Amino acid sequence: MDQQTYLIELIKKAQQGDRNSLDQLAVQVKDRLRTYVLRMTQQEDLAHDIVQESLLEMFKVIGKLRDADRFWPWLYGIATNKLRRFYRTEATQRRVVAASLDKKGSSSFEERHGGLEDLVGDELKQIVTGAMKKLKTSHKAVLVMRCYDDMPYSEIAETMGCSEFSTRMLFLRAKRALQKELSKNGFGKGSFLAALVLFGKMTAPTKAAAAEISITAATVKVGIAASTVGLITSKSAIVSIAAAGMLTTSTVVMKPELFNLGTPEPQNPTSIVQNINGAEQNADIPEEYQWFFPEGPKEPVMMQARFGSMADGSYRKVLQNEQGNYYISGNNVNINNYHMYNEDLSVMQIPTDDLQVASFISKVEGYSKGIEHISVSGRGLLVIDPRNVDSKDNRTLSIQHRNNLDEDYSQADWRTNSNVVDNRDEMHKRCWTYFRVSGRINGQNVAGRGRIPFVYSATEEFSPWLRLQVGNRLLLVDTSNEAYIYEEGNEIIELYQGGSFLKGMARPWMGLHAIDTIRRDAAEQGIKFETKYAEGTDRKIAEVKLITDDVTYIYNIDLHKDVINKVSFSTKLGVVGNMEFTYLQDIDGVESDFTVRPKPRLETTTMRSQGVLWLTKLLEDSSN
Repeated sequence: MDQQTYLIELIKKAQQGDRNSLDQLAVQVKDRLRTYVLRMTQQEDLAHDIVQESLLEMFKVIGKLRDADRFWPWLYGIATNKLRRFYRTEATQRRVVAASLDKKGSSSFEERHGGLEDLVGDELKQIVTGAMKKLKTSHKAVLVMRCYDDMPYSEIAETMGCSEFSTRMLFLRAKRALQKELSKNGFGKGSFLAALVLFGKMTAPTKAAAAEISITAATVKVGIAASTVGLITSKSAIVSIAAAGMLTTSTVVMKPELFNLGTPEPQNPTSIVQNINGAEQNADIPEEYQWFFPEGPKEPVMMQARFGSMADGSYRKVLQNEQGNYYISGNNVNINNYHMYNEDLSVMQIPTDDLQVASFISKVEGYSKGIEHISVSGRGLLVIDPRNVDSKDNRTLSIQHRNNLDEDYSQADWRTNSNVVDNRDEMHKRCWTYFRVSGRINGQNVAGRGRIPFVYSATEEFSPWLRLQVGNRLLLVDTSNEAYIYEEGNEIIELYQGGSFLKGMARPWMGLHAIDTIRRDAAEQGIKFETKYAEGTDRKIAEVKLITDDVTYIYNIDLHKDVINKVSFSTKLGVVGNMEFTYLQDIDGVESDFTVRPKPRLETTTMRSQGVLWLTKLLEDSSN
């Protein structure tokens, strides 16, 4: 019986509940899985942990494997996803870097493979391993599976959760990324295969296995179609082509009206503002827009907008994913603090908006945005809207694609020789920060503090909260799930589900700019608003006025930091209060000042969130 047949028999018996077969399966696959993960991480301890977690996951879900012949793509997919989650947050990435610098304790990757010292010189080893370390997880994964496990693109596509064409494109980009890193150390393109072979020998589990490593030119070919696309476009320009592969099984949900993405080259790279909902349209420029809702259409959204072509130099792309905000123009890439917003300060609308809310916004602003709305639901919702594309079927499509954020075209890829400028300040590079609140309401001092995440990936570890004291009596504590008000720290007088502060203020982790979050929240409650650039601020500060029957609010918003600076309240009798927000760039040594006292365990009535009207409620309670 050959090894493959034996493995399939073990899998089938394990799926039937045979515990001994499951244990034997783990023994059979552990070494190959460990080699795959070690080549991805180049860290012994991390590889050990990922392998153990992957095998435990295999034990739990082996029954869900439909085809035993596809076992390895399935298992590699589990391990790759485990590793992606490990690298996901910035804090984790910092720990990984620190671990790689700390050579005390367990043996290092280089020490583990000391038996292969005779194969290559130390300097050459360091160059090759260093180049591999700098690659993205998806790039390392596709290189390892293709070059060392000899997996066909169809099986790699199963592992990566994308189409075969997207996999070929991913491999092409991985090749280029590795070639770029090698070229920094004087290696030409002809050294690519030699470097792959060298890395394979260095990471082989034994000398015998190292001796068998060989990679042919045929292995690293990606096909004519993928190669041609790679030659005539940037990495970012693959969006529509990669999406086309997914859309073959999509459901048509609407035929859109056209809208515009502004095209002028900005004079200042830190003040790039794009208009997505304008009325004008250049029918000669191909466009494509995407909205991705990982948790559903009423939850956080990531957006992409691209237009133009590389051939005529008109290519632009604005991308918001879970980690940052990017603007790509030709060979220049700017990473910004802020999410997209419209240069004319009109409200950003998206296809999944409630029709009543969209209608209210259009009525307030005096014109329709020309964006048609759809009614869809479900997690992992991807809405793709191709515009002015030379196609007989130019329709907007909606699909379920839960792994969209892991797709290569959603990772803010750009040309390997791009000029990347990071315009973010320290708190936005950190992806979250603490803030302080000061001011007066109804003659009483206001003091508060809180925490705010700036991007979706930071929300799990650094969830938002606010603690606000008005005078000596009223205290408001708010989180992303609920808000409660109590007096003198003893008795909760009201409890709101859904969080009232976080619903009524900026929520940048939602994927919308502060200026749009505030106005869209107001529109949900039928509150009229007015918007303008603040005078003398060079269009960097905007003012949003919310008008209710009793109170008028004016929000002062920093457009380039995507935060609220100040909120003022007034009635017919005049100004009754204001709150100013200060965001901390440096948070070293302040952790002890930013803790939330546990909520008292008291029975109380739960009420629905008041949205932006929480400020009115705060004014009323503070005046009693």
